Amino acid sequence: MKILHLILLLYLIGLSTNSYAINPEKYVVNQTSNENFPLVSKGKIASILVDDKDYAGVLKVTGHFENDIFQVSDLHPKRIKKISEAEDFVVIIGTLGKSEIINQLVKKGKIDAKELQGKWEKFTTQIVENPFKGIKKALIIAGSDKRGTIYGIYDLSNQIGVSPWYYWADVPIKKQLELHVLPGAHSQGEPKVKYRGIFINDEAPALSGWAFEKFGGFNSKFYDKVFEVILRMKGNYLWPAMWGRMFYVEDPQNAVLADEYGIVMGTSHHEPLTRAHAEWGKANGKWDFNSNSEALIKFWKDGIKRMENKETIVTIGMRGDGDEPMTEGTAIDLLENIVKTQRNIIAEVTKKPAEQTPQMWALYKEVQDYYDKGMTVPDDVTLLLCDDNWGNIRKLPELNAKPRKGGYGIYYHYDYVGGPRNYKWINTNQIERVWEQMDLAYQYGVYKIWIVNVGDIKPMEFPIEFFLDMAWNPEKFNAGNLEQYYVNWAKENFDNQFAGEIAEILKLYTKYNSRRKPELLDAKTYSITNYNEADRVVADYQKLVEKANSINEKLKPEYKDAFYQLVLFPVLASSNLNELYVAAAKNQLYAKQGSTSANDYAEKVKELFEKDAELTNYYHTNLADGKWKHMMSQTHIGYDNWQQPDKNVIPKMKTIELTKKETANIVDVDLERAETSIKKNKDLGHVQGFVENNGYISIESKSYSKAINSDEVKWILIPNLGKTDSGITIKPSNIQPIQISEQSPRLEYDVHLFNKGKIKVKAYFSPTINFKIGDGLKYGIGFDNEKPQIMNLNIDSSEKAWAESVANNIKILTSIHQIENTGNHVLKIYAIDPALVLQKIVIETKEGKVLESYLGPPESFRKE
Repeated sequence: MKILHLILLLYLIGLSTNSYAINPEKYVVNQTSNENFPLVSKGKIASILVDDKDYAGVLKVTGHFENDIFQVSDLHPKRIKKISEAEDFVVIIGTLGKSEIINQLVKKGKIDAKELQGKWEKFTTQIVENPFKGIKKALIIAGSDKRGTIYGIYDLSNQIGVSPWYYWADVPIKKQLELHVLPGAHSQGEPKVKYRGIFINDEAPALSGWAFEKFGGFNSKFYDKVFEVILRMKGNYLWPAMWGRMFYVEDPQNAVLADEYGIVMGTSHHEPLTRAHAEWGKANGKWDFNSNSEALIKFWKDGIKRMENKETIVTIGMRGDGDEPMTEGTAIDLLENIVKTQRNIIAEVTKKPAEQTPQMWALYKEVQDYYDKGMTVPDDVTLLLCDDNWGNIRKLPELNAKPRKGGYGIYYHYDYVGGPRNYKWINTNQIERVWEQMDLAYQYGVYKIWIVNVGDIKPMEFPIEFFLDMAWNPEKFNAGNLEQYYVNWAKENFDNQFAGEIAEILKLYTKYNSRRKPELLDAKTYSITNYNEADRVVADYQKLVEKANSINEKLKPEYKDAFYQLVLFPVLASSNLNELYVAAAKNQLYAKQGSTSANDYAEKVKELFEKDAELTNYYHTNLADGKWKHMMSQTHIGYDNWQQPDKNVIPKMKTIELTKKETANIVDVDLERAETSIKKNKDLGHVQGFVENNGYISIESKSYSKAINSDEVKWILIPNLGKTDSGITIKPSNIQPIQISEQSPRLEYDVHLFNKGKIKVKAYFSPTINFKIGDGLKYGIGFDNEKPQIMNLNIDSSEKAWAESVANNIKILTSIHQIENTGNHVLKIYAIDPALVLQKIVIETKEGKVLESYLGPPESFRKE
């Protein structure tokens, strides 16, 4: 039975284990052979030939490659500009149609122009024998356009061991004596998503403090580092920092440099026509189109003039001043008029039809309501759909929607300022949920723009790279290879040291952190009296701390700074914070009991509060010789509303005057004893499946007895997704609702009940939002052969219900069933709508027997 279950699990998570990291295949090796190209061999290095009339960005990035190869080999490659200067082994870099050298190779039939002509951001890297007189062998990196060539150069840098995070996370560059390129055409084709980018936001005090100390502000020195890391990860799009910042004004070289690199610039969802919100001063009057249109038109016109011919996606539309709703009620006519005016400005200034300038309109918050009520959007404008700021997509195109020339995009969040609570301190994003939601978007035809709010960039390194990797080719990712992505990322950044262990830490710390954002934690989050929950949470974090510390001791010394930033600090800091709140909870409980143990926990809280400051201080002063001062300065302890406190605030504590030594008293449910009690006191000979005990059964979603698929859809397990174990959903997602029948795709769970009568089933789901027209996403549920009840995940669409579901990162629906007989039963969950992700099931057979806890009861005993 166990073997059969394992086979089913492997099938459900997807048979493919190939993970698409930044480099899906390695084409640089350390072994010489006649077929390979000797980039570095026996103390010699190939020279580099590039046409100096190629794009300035290509020449700049060629310089980066020359430095990369020096960092790896301690050898400086010679840059040559003429074919006549070349001899023996040469790396030839160029853009088709821009580089005369590449054009000549095409004429000579040495490379096939058809592979590149008319392509978007494509490169090919290949070995060519005797391309020109005097050259024995050339490695040719050719791009279809500027970014294609740049990606080809950076791709080779990554192949020789230079991480995109060599600067932003101090990942060391390993020395190598021999570098040889394998034969064959190496290419990653064209990206599936056209514009792939990040939004620097909520950047004060952390990133802003660092940028001003390091570079004197958000100037071109700062953005040089940002543009480079985006391009090294094959991104191409940026919304710049905007909290009081003015990308085009603070340093005019910012825009020049972006254009040189080939970075497509935009502005955030509420900053129209390339104008930063901070540029609108009081002297301009009110931010109100009804009463101040003349000033707004001039303001916007100047923005388009300043843009010139630089590659830009122009934000159109309008929100209220400071990213607030524009007016009370629905302002459809007003918004349509504003957009018409803005497009007239674009046409007038650029002297070409408006549709020839890429534009984007974000359906953010109330603007989506206007769209749903019939607001007209010009067909060439990209509709930027949004998540709810918490990683749950709010809207997708209808499956039968007429195709739009401008297509669709997604604005996603890893960081947010707003209700129910800011979250910006540490990485709380599970790549499994990112994959599930962005795969959903891709299947619904959203592939023009993918952009993610990354806060301060650090400490979001891992999920940023995942987002941009996935955007290049979402089809390469599936539920079955996400685990391998962790491993590949660990290998690439830590020279294959402890890759499996590091992957496990990354996977689990983000899982634990995603249960509840650190800013939302308090002494009441986890139960200290039921299911040993709080102590289990602390113990789980402590295991990660022990693993991470153990790896840190054994790592090569040069990797310790990178490890601290990418792994150790988030684990230590997150573990410490959770332990602090559990200690605060115990202090309060013991104080209520009059126990002097409260005093011990008051001291513990103080120690842990101080330790939080010590960890931050080490990050700012010791790490990388103080390179990252200010970077972890976001407050995160002591929130009492959605907005952050000015400084971290220690939880309130109580102390008890010492009279005599009392015994601490926490009454808990001993689960192991309960399981033993089942075995001793019940005759289990006839029992199948999960066994009721203490008036309930708790089941993890992956522990089904049967998963019944159909020709159209299959159940897919998403390992690690969720608060306690894994999630399960149906794929593909782009399907119409399924009518329930005897052949319906469903999950079956064998259970054994000792009680009959009215029982409740609580189904725990990821907090997916109803992203399509209709009243909500549905599933069916029933025992044995009873007629399934139709349950609506989105039955309560109130602001309060949404806030609770995202704060708890779970949505729990309760159905009530009448059980006529005790004994073996089958609980059936029927698929109706896609995108519901089931995490856990709790069956309550006696009222009040399921005790209060944040994660729900641990999984019940199962009779195999």
